[in-house]
Amino acid sequence: MVPQNIRIDVHHHFFLDAQKKAKKNLEVGWRTPDGNLPWGPQTSLTAMDKLGIQTVILSPPPISSTSCGAENRVEVRNQNIYASQLCAAYPSRFGFFAGLPFLDDVEGSLEEIAYSFDVLGADGVALISSYGEGNFAKYIADDMYDPIWKELDRRHAVVFLHGAQTPSSTPYPHPWLGVPISEVPNETYKAAAHLVVSGKKRRFHNVNIILAHLGGSTPFLAPRVAALSHYMGCPLTPGEIMEDFRSFYYETALSAHETTLTAMATLVPSDRLLFGTDFPAVSTKTAEWYTENLENHFAGRPLDLANIMRDNALRLFPKLGKIDVPSGGSDQ
Repeated sequence: MVPQNIRIDVHHHFFLDAQKKAKKNLEVGWRTPDGNLPWGPQTSLTAMDKLGIQTVILSPPPISSTSCGAENRVEVRNQNIYASQLCAAYPSRFGFFAGLPFLDDVEGSLEEIAYSFDVLGADGVALISSYGEGNFAKYIADDMYDPIWKELDRRHAVVFLHGAQTPSSTPYPHPWLGVPISEVPNETYKAAAHLVVSGKKRRFHNVNIILAHLGGSTPFLAPRVAALSHYMGCPLTPGEIMEDFRSFYYETALSAHETTLTAMATLVPSDRLLFGTDFPAVSTKTAEWYTENLENHFAGRPLDLANIMRDNALRLFPKLGKIDVPSGGSDQ
């Protein structure tokens, strides 16, 4: 069983191709911490022990192919098999969100959902906010993707939704304000808002969707959507739109601060918050800073803190609570 004093991290990436990751970093203005590339499971296990994390749910990096094809399917299948093998090797330390092919490949995505859940035992699916480039990009509530959402809804699946690393039409403003800092949070918001105003969040209500980084800019723009999208023709009332924004889960990676956590309390109760770090995209020092903010904010509310650090994840991923943890706290 999972000890009562540990953390479950639902936002934890793995990088199989260090060169590909380094190239993407250059494109979007990011620097993965020294020592985290090339990544291997021991990289994460060492950080997890330092951060007091018993279990992480692995997800592929928020990078997608820009076209359908056999090569894309094979790449995704291989990374899902690898993640499942890590889970088998370290059953109390790793779970995983399955990646899907480029989402326009609806047939391939449905096949990967079936294989990932039924054969590999995935804990959920990882999606990014949009697929494609420029005017050809589609956000995840596009009607083309309805068969995928229908299948996820049938399975009562958990979806981890991460903003895509989509560049703006203008350059990012400063080397210290690259795409992951300035654009990704807004991409998460756009995907969440698209799900809400299109009615897909309500239609596929059996899917439990976790928004990365406390939803990015979602908590602050949700009231704007509620009134203005209704004015523009959305049939949902402002109250219904806000209700649907409250139906997401929100995880804390790179976002936990008194300012943001205070705002979140006016949107959702603590049973909708989950703990995340975004390691290995960031250093253990950065993850510690946000974790300390989270603990300090909830210092006088131990039940709320326990919900966020562990218990909400156990309710969302019940099989984690059935894993026997060795007496030393690790099967490393």
